[in-house]
Amino acid sequence: QVQLVESGGGLVQPGGSLRLSCAASINIFSIRTWGWYRQAPGKQRDLVATITDGSSTNYADSVKGRFTISSRNGENTVYLQMSSLKPDDTAVYYCNAINLGAPMYRWGQGTQVTVSS
Repeated sequence: QVQLVESGGGLVQPGGSLRLSCAASINIFSIRTWGWYRQAPGKQRDLVATITDGSSTNYADSVKGRFTISSRNGENTVYLQMSSLKPDDTAVYYCNAINLGAPMYRWGQGTQVTVSS
C-alpha cells in the first residue's frame, strides 16, 4: 500500500509563503504525473498543480503565478511552493499520483493551510 505523507502547512498571514512537502513510499519517478489538490471546508477537492516527467507543470488559474510544484531527483518527495497567499487559499492540501486524470492512491492525511490576519 502506497503511503503519502503531506507536511509543511500552517497559519500564515495574507501575502505570506509556505512550502508543502509530500513524501511518498515509492519512487515518485516511477509515476509520470503527480499533483497537489486542495479541499476547502464544504467544497470538493480540486486539483491545483501537476508535474509530469519531473519538469512539465500545469496550474489552476486560481494559483498560476503564485504556486510552484516541483520534485527533486533522488528524493521521493513532491513540493508545492506557495507565495502571495490569499485567504481563499485556506484548505487542506493533499498530493497524489495521477493516471488518466484520476488520483491513483489512497489519500494521505493532508496538511492544513490557513491564510488569515
